[in-house]
Amino acid sequence: MTLRMGLPKGSLQNSTIDLLGKAGFRFTVGSRSYVPTCDDPEIAALLIRAQEIPRYVQDGVLDCGITGYDWIRETNADVAQMCELLYSRGGQNAVKIVCAAPNDSNIQSVADLAGKRIATEYVGLTEQWLKEHGIEDAHVEFSWGATEVKAPELVDAIVELTETGRSLKANGLRIVATLIESTTRFIANRQSVQDPEKKRKIESMTMLLTGALRAETMVGLKMNVPVAKLQDVTNVLPALKRPTVSPLADGEWVAVETIIDEKIVRILIPELKRAGAEGIVEYPLNKVIP
Repeated sequence: MTLRMGLPKGSLQNSTIDLLGKAGFRFTVGSRSYVPTCDDPEIAALLIRAQEIPRYVQDGVLDCGITGYDWIRETNADVAQMCELLYSRGGQNAVKIVCAAPNDSNIQSVADLAGKRIATEYVGLTEQWLKEHGIEDAHVEFSWGATEVKAPELVDAIVELTETGRSLKANGLRIVATLIESTTRFIANRQSVQDPEKKRKIESMTMLLTGALRAETMVGLKMNVPVAKLQDVTNVLPALKRPTVSPLADGEWVAVETIIDEKIVRILIPELKRAGAEGIVEYPLNKVIP
């Protein structure tokens, strides 16, 4: 069994390969190659544009792939979305596809786009969005890039991806409406997931990828605690965490180990120390599987 997988070439490439590595799948990409090698002999991958991956997965040319929800919507692909991978082109949780117009434009809402010219890379998504709002006479044209600079000289408005909105502001644009929020997805061909061997492999990959993502925001803590102070220490730990407690050789101390959110560790460690914990060790995690 060989699982044919599409990996996104371009802005998502490095973060995708890094995430797969944390999940246990090591990919090596040559400087001029579009065919990465994987240390798992059951996976054969291709590097192609994220825009194309939904279509190839839908058509069965690929069994699975990683791409953005924006491109799934743009191509209107009928694929099995196995899981949501919370990272994006800039490493944040989600990006937005927005309609933007010049600051001095009279376009204030979707209704004002009637009869207007709109430039975008997301032609299908934009036309669908306009239709949902009853706009039938707007002209949507494909943009090959540098979309922000086209309004107002060439078009009345644009539809573009944004993470912070800073690029739009720098080009004298303001957001009129948000079409969708997009995150990275692991998608699969519907026939492929009917094959028992491929389904098992795909489910294993999504489990490990999700575990790797969860681990990015968590750390492990282990410490030694006098038995007399154990209740004080466990009271400091978050209420929903159940630490592992193991007796030590002398009977008067125990080893406590737990997993917590990384964002609270700087607050928690001093409190644990004050409560009686000794030898506190913080360590990174590769995967957390619930």
